[in-house]
Amino acid sequence: MNNLEYSSLYQLTMVRFRLMVREPELIFWVFFFPILLAVGLGIAFRNRPADVLQVGATTAQLTQALVADKGLTAETMNEAEGTHELATGKILLLAIQRADGVAYKYDDTNPDARSARLLADRAVQSAAGRKDAVQTANELEHETGARYIDFVVPGLLGMNLMGSAMWGLVFAIVESRHKKLLKRLVASPMPKWQYLASFLLSRLVLLVVEVGMFLGFARAAFGVPFRGSIWQLALLCLMTSLAFSALGLLVSSRAKTMEAASGLMNLVMLPMWILSGIFFSATRFPAMIQPIVRALPLTAAIEGMRGNMLQGMSLGQMWPQIGILLAWFVVPFAVSLKIFRWR
Repeated sequence: MNNLEYSSLYQLTMVRFRLMVREPELIFWVFFFPILLAVGLGIAFRNRPADVLQVGATTAQLTQALVADKGLTAETMNEAEGTHELATGKILLLAIQRADGVAYKYDDTNPDARSARLLADRAVQSAAGRKDAVQTANELEHETGARYIDFVVPGLLGMNLMGSAMWGLVFAIVESRHKKLLKRLVASPMPKWQYLASFLLSRLVLLVVEVGMFLGFARAAFGVPFRGSIWQLALLCLMTSLAFSALGLLVSSRAKTMEAASGLMNLVMLPMWILSGIFFSATRFPAMIQPIVRALPLTAAIEGMRGNMLQGMSLGQMWPQIGILLAWFVVPFAVSLKIFRWR
């Protein structure tokens, strides 16, 4: 490879950085938006005492029994008033004194209402003299690594790596094609593969800042653990970024307009936003679609990062996720080289 080839690859890579600096909104979405999202979720799901549930009762005796439970607060009201309070969401449950016992009126599709029903019945039965057959005790667990913020940080990291890699590449390439810049580049002595490789190289440099800022903030602000090897986590992030960069190249290989590119991007990314377990476990989806869910690159990336950060797993224990990410890098990049349209 001669000096001209080295020079063209270097210049093409530097162009990517210069264009990014001229787009301050891109810097915000890549570097600062995931941090703000982590702050919001960390505050919303922070460790806090259990909620005290608001309920109602039709007699003072029932109200007294209910408030004896620390998880409930209750007030006395008639049945018509209580039904209205239920309908407007001011209470979760209404305990009604009947001739043959107590009836509970509540919405069983509401998880908080189901919890209120269990607590209310326990309080009423205890007030009536019921004794527990087995002595029980609570052992509460608030260990770092078991919190929601610990679970969601790897998901946010994977989502951001996907978005920054694909949006940055697709829009830059499609815009160049639309403005006829690609046609001029292909007429130059530049090897075609270097144009595509310049996008991958620029992503690798940005990856250090992007991942470092986000994980550094998560560690400092929320104490998110890093139980696995840091260099193995870095390798996972690298493979994730390369896989989505290659996928972005494939998506942009033929699109001529921003509208077409946006449609293709949504087609590719939306299933992963929903299925890959960013904000909740991907195991919640039916067993019949689990093979599809597991084959998605974002699922593999998030599972690998969670395994490393929260469970201390090594790369040897995550070979299925590594294999999936490698396949999503090699195949799309190879296909992109074959079908890429320069006009």
